[in-house]
Amino acid sequence: MTPLDIVEESQDTMATKDFLVEIGTGELPPKALRMLSESFLEGLRAALKSADLAFDSITPFATPRRLAVRVTGLQEHQADKAQERFGPALAAAYDKDGKATPAAAGFARSCGVALEDLDSVEKDGVVKLVHRSVAKGGDTRLLLADMVARSLAALPIPKKMRWGSSRDEFVRPVHWVVMLFGTEVVPATVLGITSSNQSRGHRFLHNQQVMLGSAAEYEDKLLAASVIVDYEQRKALIRKLVAAEGEKLGARVVIEEDLLEEVTSLVEWPIALTGKFDTHFLSVPREALVSSMKSHQKCFYLLDQQGNLLPNFVTVSNLKSLDPSQVIAGNERVIRPRLSDARFFYDTDRKQSLASRLEQLKTIVFQQELGTVFEKSQRVSRLAGLIAIELPANETWCARAALLSKCDLVTNMVSEFAELQGIIGQYYALHDNEPAEVAAALNEQYMPRFSGDQLPGTLTGSVLAIADKLDTIVGLFAIGQPPTGSKDPFALRRAALGILRIIVEKELDLDILQAIRLACAGYSNLTVKPGLDNQVFEFLLDRFKAWYQAEGVSAEVFQSVLVLRPSKPLDFNLRIRAVHHFSKLPEAQSLASANKRVSNILQKEVGSDESGKINPALFKEEAEKLLAKVLDDQNAIVTPLFQNRDYTRGLESLASCKVAIDRFFDDVLVMDEDPVIRGNRIALLTELRSLFLKVADISYLHNS
Repeated sequence: MTPLDIVEESQDTMATKDFLVEIGTGELPPKALRMLSESFLEGLRAALKSADLAFDSITPFATPRRLAVRVTGLQEHQADKAQERFGPALAAAYDKDGKATPAAAGFARSCGVALEDLDSVEKDGVVKLVHRSVAKGGDTRLLLADMVARSLAALPIPKKMRWGSSRDEFVRPVHWVVMLFGTEVVPATVLGITSSNQSRGHRFLHNQQVMLGSAAEYEDKLLAASVIVDYEQRKALIRKLVAAEGEKLGARVVIEEDLLEEVTSLVEWPIALTGKFDTHFLSVPREALVSSMKSHQKCFYLLDQQGNLLPNFVTVSNLKSLDPSQVIAGNERVIRPRLSDARFFYDTDRKQSLASRLEQLKTIVFQQELGTVFEKSQRVSRLAGLIAIELPANETWCARAALLSKCDLVTNMVSEFAELQGIIGQYYALHDNEPAEVAAALNEQYMPRFSGDQLPGTLTGSVLAIADKLDTIVGLFAIGQPPTGSKDPFALRRAALGILRIIVEKELDLDILQAIRLACAGYSNLTVKPGLDNQVFEFLLDRFKAWYQAEGVSAEVFQSVLVLRPSKPLDFNLRIRAVHHFSKLPEAQSLASANKRVSNILQKEVGSDESGKINPALFKEEAEKLLAKVLDDQNAIVTPLFQNRDYTRGLESLASCKVAIDRFFDDVLVMDEDPVIRGNRIALLTELRSLFLKVADISYLHNS
């Protein structure tokens, strides 16, 4: 039997067991629980793969007090591996008399076998000596402890803790470790704790050890101990319980994913309860009440059938009380002072107008080299007014909104609830009797806040959002702090994409290159290097490229428009859409090829007068007469279409030139010996190319 046969037989008879590891800890940080669980899972998965250990499935479990992973159908042993070690060439292994040379004897000795036990095989065209053997696979049980330790050490924990006299470090103190392979405990010491088959139940409902006979028992045994270890199962249950509480009141509970995730990470045995608060708090802006309930108390809020906020909340408790009313009363007592704070801040802030807070912005640094928030407000106000003229929008409203845009940063409400900046500014502006559109712009300046977020609803808000983002981008580029690699601390890429989305989706006919130059001019205190405007423009175009790639627009389509550098994003987008549509037409490749050929001809004829007029009297071939007529007809058709930016219909019309263009290149010699004839034909091709260049350089669509 060969070593390969032995390996194949051992793999066919490989036995498997289930493996369970559970790390019992102090209360884990709720916002990091899912990430820690997924990282632990992936670390173990990678370790098993690296060790060539096959398994059927791998499942994570996570609660506030534990991280666990179960692997089913895990091989009990690593598979044996056939090995080949090559020695000297056969010609160098034996002399002319057939006796083994020192090289052959030395190779056999190093392999620990007799010379006659070696085989020979052809490798890289040379017959060599080879020693074949089988490396026995390791016992999986002996490998697991190290895999777990390495996976835990690799978890993304920014700040680790020590506890007691131990020098071990982890995200929270470790209290117990379960490691089972089948029904056997895997002997190990993990983070100072000796492994066992003893888990623990719910801290309050079942504060006892839970003995596990096997990995398969894990979920059921812990469920009996009032712990739902499956994160997704627990999350789904919480969603159902919270929604049911709303149904009892004929209301809708707003279940936001981020809060649902956090609550799931806070409880092991969820119980949903509904509390209430005084109706007079409803005079405070909804966002402030909601923020208070979510951020401080981790409660869900309710809306009536008309979408109005109700004076109720749903909290999720981590235990089942014999007297739920006491738990509800406790939550109501805790939430009342939080809502009282919000009301106090709201009432106090309104005693002072937003405009009167402008001076306070002089004390807040926007960026060390770019000055204060007050100076930024002044720059953005000027820029917003100039952009408003270009669009046109209400210049006075845009400048005013920009001036007030950061004033809510120094209010009590935003100091307590940072996430309300802009939102609370809108409320205060309306209280100050500012125009409704100016007030709305204070909230809309931050839109879109994230990918796919809504855009400003007003023109004033759109202008302010563009001006504010553009001022930040230009300023940071001016001081040499553009995004580098994956680092983008000021989220400039997101800001750039936001600018483009607003312009394109709101159909604003804004020249962004001109707007960039206006923004550059606002930094009169900086020495702005030449070319800053083009540097920022290229940065915005890169965001456009990423946008279109995500939508499935080819790089060739993007490049065909990019080469013309249209400086109006709305126009740029219309051209991209048109060329993308054109590229799918049956005539597209032929016309792209023709444009590529024309481009090559014109590049070679650098010295020719490409601006020369076409002289019909010099036409000798029917094909060039036909092409000239087709181009004249198309020029009359597409010129008004292109002027109205109806690029799609224009390119569809130009597609009809295919027959005339193909015939021209089949029948006409462009590079005629007569320079006059040649020049006339080049002028004809120049006219052909210029028609397409009114939209894009479609030669980039040619597949070489």
